[in-house]
Amino acid sequence: MSYREATQELEEILRAIENDAVDVDELTQKVQRSSQLIKLCKEKLRKAEKAIDQVFNEENCEAPEPPKPKQKESKPASGSLF
Repeated sequence: MSYREATQELEEILRAIENDAVDVDELTQKVQRSSQLIKLCKEKLRKAEKAIDQVFNEENCEAPEPPKPKQKESKPASGSLF
C-alpha cells in the first residue's frame, strides 16, 4: 500500500466517523485500522527521510565545502588615550 492510499483511507475513515456513519460496533475496527495505517505512514516517512539524508550525506562526502575562515575578534586597545 502506498502512502497516498493509506492517507486516503484514513481520510475516508475520519469522514465516516465525523458524519456519524459508523456505528459503535464498527468504530473499534475503524480505530484499529486507523492505527495500522498511521504506523504504515510513519514508517514510510522514516524511510523517505533516511533515504533523503543519505543522498545529502553522499553529496557532502563527494564535494566537501572548505572550512570557513574564522573571523578575528577585535580586542580593545590596551592602555589609555590620555
